[in-house]
Amino acid sequence: MEHNQNRETKLPENAYRKLKPGEEYLPIVPSSMIVPELTRYSLLFGMFYSVLFSMAAAYLGLKIGQVFEAAIPIAILAVGGSALLGRKNALQQNVIIQSIGAASGVIVAGAIFTIPGLYILGLEANFTQIFLASFLGGCLGILFLIPFRKYFVKDMHGEFPFPEATATTEVLVAGEAGGQQAKVLVSAAMVGGIYDFFIAGFGFWKEVVASTAFNWGQVLADKAKLLFKINIGAAVTGLGYIIGLRYSLIIAAGSFLAWWVLIPLVYSVGQYLPAPILQSVKPISEMGPNEIFSDYVRHVGIGAIAAAGIIGILKSSKIIVGAFKLAMNEILGKTTSHQNEQIERTQLDIKMKWVTVLILLVFIAIFFFFYLGVVQQNLLHAIVGLVVVGVIAFLFTTVAARAIAIVGTNPVSGMTLMTLIISSFILVRVGLSGDFGMMAALIIGGAVCTALSMAGGFITDLKI
Repeated sequence: MEHNQNRETKLPENAYRKLKPGEEYLPIVPSSMIVPELTRYSLLFGMFYSVLFSMAAAYLGLKIGQVFEAAIPIAILAVGGSALLGRKNALQQNVIIQSIGAASGVIVAGAIFTIPGLYILGLEANFTQIFLASFLGGCLGILFLIPFRKYFVKDMHGEFPFPEATATTEVLVAGEAGGQQAKVLVSAAMVGGIYDFFIAGFGFWKEVVASTAFNWGQVLADKAKLLFKINIGAAVTGLGYIIGLRYSLIIAAGSFLAWWVLIPLVYSVGQYLPAPILQSVKPISEMGPNEIFSDYVRHVGIGAIAAAGIIGILKSSKIIVGAFKLAMNEILGKTTSHQNEQIERTQLDIKMKWVTVLILLVFIAIFFFFYLGVVQQNLLHAIVGLVVVGVIAFLFTTVAARAIAIVGTNPVSGMTLMTLIISSFILVRVGLSGDFGMMAALIIGGAVCTALSMAGGFITDLKI
């Protein structure tokens, strides 16, 4: 293999901005350079971090309902490990380490929003059902995203900020470069760690500050349902620096709309509606802002995500149609073998005919999984479950990828809730209800949830 010890380890000036007409982005490791990537070192450490962070992510996710992104801490550990062992040209190996390790949090995030429901409802789910739902869903997430790799990663270079991929890339590059860049990385990590330790360890101040801490704020919350909250944790603050002012303002505008417009509006209107129409657990007049948000306004956000996803799908329709045409051309043998020779090494994808074959095999596996292991060998129910998983996973995969590319957060929980609502409605219509209906809906939700989570993690990894 060819090695270049003197290459400059520094991101190009156009690494994050939109390219000018005719301009080309040349990464740190160009396609002409062959360096160690998938080695025994990167494979073993990647698997070790995957096991370690799977346990940590599962514990934290089940405890607080939120899974942390494992890519950045694993990248830091990979950089530190290669430095301690004195490994040279370790950049690409560290990329592989974080790639394998970060899959842990992705799979966990795809499971914790649905699988616990099986046990909460007292449904008898076994290990095979849980494993296959996560495994097959993860396979779909990767396979569905491959045709869109070029669009998200290359064609939209500089259009999407990719916050998590940006942060992880900076960590890996700084660690490889050493010197001043590494000092900045270590200093920033220490400042963020000490800051959060003072919050979590000593409780010097709260991570989430609310206006209800003051008397006037409590009065506003009680009388007008107006509440102001801000998260001042290091992770959230750092995210704002990464995604930039534009996307930070978009996120803040959504929060302002929810908390300062929709919640007071629901409270005002809900008091005059008959109880059966809008009242649920208790009257809206007796609810606080947080309860109104959880029971009503949060669903508006989920609908907005779905609408944005549909709009994104329509905008990407040419890309989707192009992917289908490419697949059909390769399957029918209309492409020539020398075309791949003109594509640089780093832009080669798995051939579409193989992607199509693999998707079909996964669909067959999902069908038999539902038929034999979920719906008690009911052919109609198994087919319906397969169609629901296939259609929703395909459509929402681009939604998840776009969300990760823009704000760095995958709307897995919201999309999973929509999946459960849709699948439950369809399953009841075809005669599947009761315990088996609830189990089927949660298994479908688990597969789709894992597909979306895997798609988001995968596109981040490809951008790195």
